[in-house]
Amino acid sequence: MTYSGVVKVGGPADVHELTDLMISKVAVGPMDNNAYLLRCRATGEQILIDAAAEAATLLSLIGDDSVSAVVTTHRHGDHWGALAEVVAATGARTYAGRHDAEGIPVATDVPVDDGDTLRVGRVELTARHLVGHTPGSIVLVYDDPHGHPHVFTGDCLFPGGVGNTHDDPAAFASLLDGVEEKLFGPLPDETWVYPGHGRDTTLGAERPHLAEWRGRGW
Repeated sequence: MTYSGVVKVGGPADVHELTDLMISKVAVGPMDNNAYLLRCRATGEQILIDAAAEAATLLSLIGDDSVSAVVTTHRHGDHWGALAEVVAATGARTYAGRHDAEGIPVATDVPVDDGDTLRVGRVELTARHLVGHTPGSIVLVYDDPHGHPHVFTGDCLFPGGVGNTHDDPAAFASLLDGVEEKLFGPLPDETWVYPGHGRDTTLGAERPHLAEWRGRGW
C-alpha cells in the first residue's frame, strides 16, 4: 500500500504502515483538520491525535478497539471540537501541553511538558513544546528504530512555513527558533512531517527555506 498523505473531508483515511506502527490520517470538519490514529502493531493499542471534528467519523476510524488516549496538539477550537464526544464514547485519557490545557474545555488528564514520553503499546513518542502559535503547543516525535523519524506537528509546521503567529514578531521568532532547535536541528532530512491541516512534507523539503521564512517574517 502506497501512502500519499492526501486526504479530503468526507473521503477515506490514508494509512501509513510502518514496521511497529500504523498511522491512519483522516480530514474532518469545516477547516479541513487532520486527525491521526496511531496503532501499535504488536499490542493493538491506539491513540488519537487531535479529535478535531466529526466525532462519528473519528469513532468509525477508531473501530471496536477503542483508544487509550487522545492527544490535543494545542488549544485552538478546530483541534478539539469532537474531543468531548470521543472521550465520552471511549473513556480515553486526555493529553495536552501544560500551558494550553486551560484553554481546552475538556479537562486534561495528563499535562504534557517538553521531553515527556507518551506511549502507544510498545511505541514511544517524545513531546516537544513549541511557543508561538499558542503558548503550549506540542509536537510528537516518533523516532522509528526501523527507519526515519515521524513528527506530528499540529499547527507549528506546514509545507511552506510555520504556523500562524498573528502578526506578532516575537511569537514568530519564538516559533521559528523552536522549530529549528527542536526539529530541524536534531532530526534528519528524511523525517516525515504530519501537519494539522493539509498535505504532509519532510524536513528535507522545508530545510532550504528556513532563511526565507525568517526573512519574510511569517
